[in-house]
Amino acid sequence: MLIIGINGFGRIGRMCLRACLEQNVE
Repeated sequence: MLIIGINGFGRIGRMCLRACLEQNVE
């Protein structure tokens, strides 16, 4: 699901994923 979102949103998806990953890391 995440991969599809990134492919569909592109830059927006990448930004969202990055924020999600940063929040998870913290």
